[in-house]
Amino acid sequence: MTTQVQQGPDSFPRRRGRFGQQVGYLLSGLPLGIAAFVLMVTGFALGVSTLVLVVGVPVLAGTLSVARFLARVEAEQIAAVTGRPLPARPGGAAEGAGRGGSRWKGVADPQAWRDLVHAVLVFPVRVATFSFTLTWLVGGVGGLTYGLWSWSIPRGEEDGLMELAFGLDGRGPDIAFNTALGVFFLLTAVPMVRGLTVAQAGLGRVLLRRERL
Repeated sequence: MTTQVQQGPDSFPRRRGRFGQQVGYLLSGLPLGIAAFVLMVTGFALGVSTLVLVVGVPVLAGTLSVARFLARVEAEQIAAVTGRPLPARPGGAAEGAGRGGSRWKGVADPQAWRDLVHAVLVFPVRVATFSFTLTWLVGGVGGLTYGLWSWSIPRGEEDGLMELAFGLDGRGPDIAFNTALGVFFLLTAVPMVRGLTVAQAGLGRVLLRRERL
């Protein structure tokens, strides 16, 4: 008779899967953020500058339609990495304005403008979270395995960071220091990634789906 061990909501496989989702969310944020930032800024500038020529209205409507799509993608990602779905999108009627309704209805959708603002404001946040995540992961793995590849680093008069900082020469102290640094990065990777995820997702919760109190 075999006993099946039930895994609770905070079991190790679940936490490991959530950590992988969070890393993917943060690392994929930079390319998505670059595309969103360029599209939103370009579309907004082009639409506003051509309003007097009438063509600015459909340009703005198209830009806001893309902003709504990006907002849906971000909302799904936030729900996946935090385990907390965002509230339903307000103004559902305006969502379909770009298909069969008036172009002006799409442009007058206040939530669509919030989606556009989010795509612009979240860009520097995504740059920061991407950089910190990559630094922690690469620094952890690289530091832990430093002793295996440190021989390939060109050496000058100073033999590594330990000699520069404390005057301790030789490969031994240099390897020990970098290995310890790698262990630190790996031990703090989970809370670091979780904090970065909360920071990036928090902006989306404020702008994309305002939670009603």
